[in-house]
Amino acid sequence: MTTRTRSLVTGSSRGIGAAIAHTLAARGDAVAVHAGRNVEAAREVLAALPGEGHVLVTGDLADPAAVAALVADAVAGLGGVDVLVNNAAAHDPLVIEESTYEQWQASWQRILSVNVVGTANVSWQVVRHLLDRPEGPDGGRVVTVGSRGAYRGEPQAMAYGASKAAVHSLTQSLALALGGHGIAVSAVAPGFVATDMATSLLAGPVGDGIRAQSPFGRVGEPPEVAAAVAFLTGPDALWCSGAVLDVNGASYLR
Repeated sequence: MTTRTRSLVTGSSRGIGAAIAHTLAARGDAVAVHAGRNVEAAREVLAALPGEGHVLVTGDLADPAAVAALVADAVAGLGGVDVLVNNAAAHDPLVIEESTYEQWQASWQRILSVNVVGTANVSWQVVRHLLDRPEGPDGGRVVTVGSRGAYRGEPQAMAYGASKAAVHSLTQSLALALGGHGIAVSAVAPGFVATDMATSLLAGPVGDGIRAQSPFGRVGEPPEVAAAVAFLTGPDALWCSGAVLDVNGASYLR
């Protein structure tokens, strides 16, 4: 009898996270859909997932107590967690030349508290569960959604770019720390992706320039990122531990 994989996907109420939740559910996983604030959208994602046994968990990643509670809820609802996908992230466009010092401080505090500290806290909670569970941690997977912006720079969202560089580094540190336990840790670094939030930008005057960044003449789609995540969370991706996989349509090469 094959044991069903149980996966927690943070920030899965829309966009890339929702696509990841759907892709993992379609391959047979039991999925915990997470929302920080947009609970109704997460309920819609949950209702649309193929298969049964999925659950909804909520909590603000900037709140350490809420992180502990949402992971506990996922463990209780699914009967355990085998896979963590750190997708949740905050994005705050802010141009340094046009910001006040107060705006600058608030932006950095908000972005780092969710994208870096929140991601680290969710990872700690799930890893602790893996280490303590009766069957042991072997086979656990952690995949974090980073960004192309960690490498090419984000002049209009510096805190976001810096936070993604930080989670790439966190990914590699965790991979080294946890490999001896049979836990593989990796990340994906998407380029521009056609999510609902990007619709107006892509339809505007800068849309053609954004699409031209890739030799394919378009931007990525959420299912394309989800497919990469699905591979990295699967049984055949152990030797990819420590990798940060570019998923950007050759729009940025390093």
